[in-house]
Amino acid sequence: MSKPAPSLDLRVRFYLGGEIALGPGKAHLLEAIQETGSIAAAGRLMGMSYRRAWLLVDTMNRCFREALVATEKGGATRGGATLTPLGIKVLARYRSLEAKAARAAAADLKALTTLLSGQDGL
Repeated sequence: MSKPAPSLDLRVRFYLGGEIALGPGKAHLLEAIQETGSIAAAGRLMGMSYRRAWLLVDTMNRCFREALVATEKGGATRGGATLTPLGIKVLARYRSLEAKAARAAAADLKALTTLLSGQDGL
């Protein structure tokens, strides 16, 4: 059995002070919340606890000028979560920037990949 060829990934993260305001995992969480309508369900979909998902949402909500995720308390009608208009805009901008960065860095990533262990030269 042969090893898969090594590859490099470019990851875009935005920091506010020492906190990651938005990155690949948080963007994925926003998409999961948008899909499921629930922080708990989004966390389960991603294999994380409700507490972990909630802490990530809390960080994002604190880092931006307005909340990215709006929540409704549970109870008889059960709670839920939705992306706010700002959350939708931030997610779209993040995915756009991510795609642009990947295109801009493609040649350099390809060249750097050839320098990884087990690869032939440039």
